Amino acid sequence: MSKKEQNDQQETKEKIEKEEIIENKDENLEESNSTKNDEPQVEADSTEEENEESEEERLQEEVRGLKEDKIRVLAEMENLRKRFDREKIDSIKYGSVNFARDILLPGDNLERALSAINQEEDHPQSIKNLIEGLKMVQKEFSSALEKNGITKINSMNEKFDPNLHQAMMEVERDDLDEGIVVQEIQTGYMMHDRLLRPAMVGVSKKPKQNNTSDSQDEKETKK
Repeated sequence: MSKKEQNDQQETKEKIEKEEIIENKDENLEESNSTKNDEPQVEADSTEEENEESEEERLQEEVRGLKEDKIRVLAEMENLRKRFDREKIDSIKYGSVNFARDILLPGDNLERALSAINQEEDHPQSIKNLIEGLKMVQKEFSSALEKNGITKINSMNEKFDPNLHQAMMEVERDDLDEGIVVQEIQTGYMMHDRLLRPAMVGVSKKPKQNNTSDSQDEKETKK
């Protein structure tokens, strides 16, 4: 091989090596640029995912709040419905309470009239017929009251109850304990389970004389 050919081969080899070096530099540069471009994209994707998660949590919180509001509204509506039903029932049962109190007064007068008549006295037939008529009216009156849920309070010989009775006087009774109803001045009435009118009564108490004699007996016993 001539010297010229050897020189040409050497030049060709150097040229090829230079081209390879340039190509390697270009590839390294492209890889570096690609890596730099990928980093912002990864950060952007991460930020977007965080925003989506935050938005999802916010929506879930709103849904929970709406459910709680719905439950609270339903509970309030149920309470209002029950309250309305109670008021409706009460208005039906006790709506005529004022009228009932007023209608008791004629019944009291009728009872007083009958109690004032001497049953043992021999009355003329016309008076007897009048008495029988009054008794029939009293019976129908009591029946009408019971149909409307109005009943008498049984007070005689019962323990005094401030929820049912109104004490008008004290009656000294040695044979009874204190606080027993011994006289009924005016009859009391209940309307269903509510007090319509308290009974005006006289209540028993121990005689003062007995209390004095007891104290004297105690003094004598001590002596």
